[in-house]
Amino acid sequence: MPAREVLILAMSKMRSGICTAGLTTERDAVTGLRWVRPVREFDTLLPGDMTDANGRLLQCCDVVELNLISPRPDLPHVEDWVTDFIRCRPRLARRLEGERRAKFLAQYLDHQAEDVLIHRTRSLCLAKPEQVQAQFSLDAYSGKYEARMSFALPGGMTRTSVSVTDLKWRALGRAWLGNGGQLALEHLTLVERLRADAIYLTLGLSRNYQGQYWPLVVGVHIVPDYDAAIDVNRL
Repeated sequence: MPAREVLILAMSKMRSGICTAGLTTERDAVTGLRWVRPVREFDTLLPGDMTDANGRLLQCCDVVELNLISPRPDLPHVEDWVTDFIRCRPRLARRLEGERRAKFLAQYLDHQAEDVLIHRTRSLCLAKPEQVQAQFSLDAYSGKYEARMSFALPGGMTRTSVSVTDLKWRALGRAWLGNGGQLALEHLTLVERLRADAIYLTLGLSRNYQGQYWPLVVGVHIVPDYDAAIDVNRL
């Protein structure tokens, strides 16, 4: 099967590896474009699987050529696709940046986030929260690090203290914390600190844990974009 272009909208920490997801060019009646979550046939996806031939770890808003082999839906993770990362390495085709990026995020907002957060009939959506609070904590002694968000979506749907697994956002939090401590930012403070015109979130669901599928923030998209250096040894 020829490689397909996927706009990456999630690059996130997952157990001992990573998870990625994005939108293809295929149309979808609900989400506008079709979500896919590339997975290995066996075992967890690793950073090396999403590193291109030049040694660059692929990022959100990269348009990447991926060899999607076959769908492997596992409710609610109906977006899973087994992908060949060996014979056909991921290739960066281009990046979505600037005004084009801002317009795309606004155009492909998901207006049925309850499918993910309440009904669990699918596991990925792009949302624009009305309010966001961010929390970071790093224990200097143990090295335990957490990034969390609370958010309110249009229509009154709210979630509190949701784990953020987005690699770049977690790297930003580490930079803000320095050697350790805690940081909590209310919406207006966060917007001011980021100099953000808009904040978008890719929301996902965890794998089954203790009989539940927990909400996750798997992508944080700030307009205009922000800079943060990802260290694959400290995700």
